Amino acid sequence: MNKTRLNVGFISTRFKGSDGVSLETGKWLEVLNRLGCSCYLFGGDCDEKEVDYSYLLPEAHFQHPEIQEIYSISFSSSIRPPEVTRRIHALKDHIKEHLYLFAERFGIQLIVSENALAIPLNLPLGLALTEFIAETGMPTIAHHHDFFWERKRFLTNCVWDYLNMAFPPHLPSIQHVVINSSGGNQLSLRTGISPTLIPNVMDFDNPPEPADDYVKTLREDMGVLPDELFFLQPTRVVQRKGIEHAIELTSRLVRKAHLVISHATGDEGYGYERRLKEFAEMLGVSTNFVSGIIDDERGILEDGRKVYTLWDAYKSADLVTYPSNIEGFGNAFLEAIYFRLPIVVNNYSIFSTDIRPKGFRVIEFDDFITEDTVKMTLQVLENPSLRQEMTEHNYQLARRFYSLTVLERSLRTLLAVRFGEIF
Repeated sequence: MNKTRLNVGFISTRFKGSDGVSLETGKWLEVLNRLGCSCYLFGGDCDEKEVDYSYLLPEAHFQHPEIQEIYSISFSSSIRPPEVTRRIHALKDHIKEHLYLFAERFGIQLIVSENALAIPLNLPLGLALTEFIAETGMPTIAHHHDFFWERKRFLTNCVWDYLNMAFPPHLPSIQHVVINSSGGNQLSLRTGISPTLIPNVMDFDNPPEPADDYVKTLREDMGVLPDELFFLQPTRVVQRKGIEHAIELTSRLVRKAHLVISHATGDEGYGYERRLKEFAEMLGVSTNFVSGIIDDERGILEDGRKVYTLWDAYKSADLVTYPSNIEGFGNAFLEAIYFRLPIVVNNYSIFSTDIRPKGFRVIEFDDFITEDTVKMTLQVLENPSLRQEMTEHNYQLARRFYSLTVLERSLRTLLAVRFGEIF
């Protein structure tokens, strides 16, 4: 069968960073390129290596000043000022014009929306994309990582008409994809849309390379003393990550341990970070926030400090803490499994319904740290054979359910529904 090359346009606020949406978008790009597609990007920012096949529009980024001002007003009151309505529509028309130019420049035949039609951080972008799809009938895969109704901060607003129109839209040319069963159930109940479930994945068919000489200094650079265990909290600093549980667990162990938090504070303010620092000091827990020396690529800062990747941190850690209260899926969970590390997990809802039933072996707790949590953590840390048995079991299980091969099979099916058996 002759392969047909398909031009795919990815739409998002940005294609840069280590958030779950950006990471998962990269995996979809990799698999679609593997299938013979030509992929192009439309957003507010991207990595330097992607510039040649990108269409960058500053107003597409959720951090653009005008977009942030609209967001701030829209989700702080139940009455919308007329001027805000005018600004939203003016920006929507501006962005939609550039969507047409993007499609024309690269000959786009299929759109993949990455959360732009689910989370209203950029209202004009979602509205523009919805109108573009309605006006062109462009085949679209709407990849929804989470929804506005799952976040308390979006529920007080003066833009319900826009949310009901575009987050997400119910149009015949859109195939909707969710990353967990709960999101799929809620989407169906609220809109009548029947989505496809495609979970997040990792490249479990290709294990990570062993640590090299570059990371020999990582533990010291992250403040971990030679006689301390290295506990890695590989998330942003936002309240739903439940990082106070990781601090409490560390404080209750009889072993010396250092908690390292890899990412910066998110888009919800700095109050939670201040609270964590106070809590760690109160419990006497050695805690470092190291986002300044973790980036997508290795390098050297102006002050001479080495910059590491998150992968480097995983290769050096003894244990991963993942005490989130809410997650759309759980990228850090898969990453810990990929690097064959034991992981402490709060039994958040998606873990309970979608991941745990697969049979993963983790150190688990329900909303608060118990003495059993502490005992199990110590048992795993002090018994190398148990640790190896658990992590190898988890790796092979994840390879069956969450590999790029599984993603490829799912995307082939989605494409076949729209374009026939061409891949």
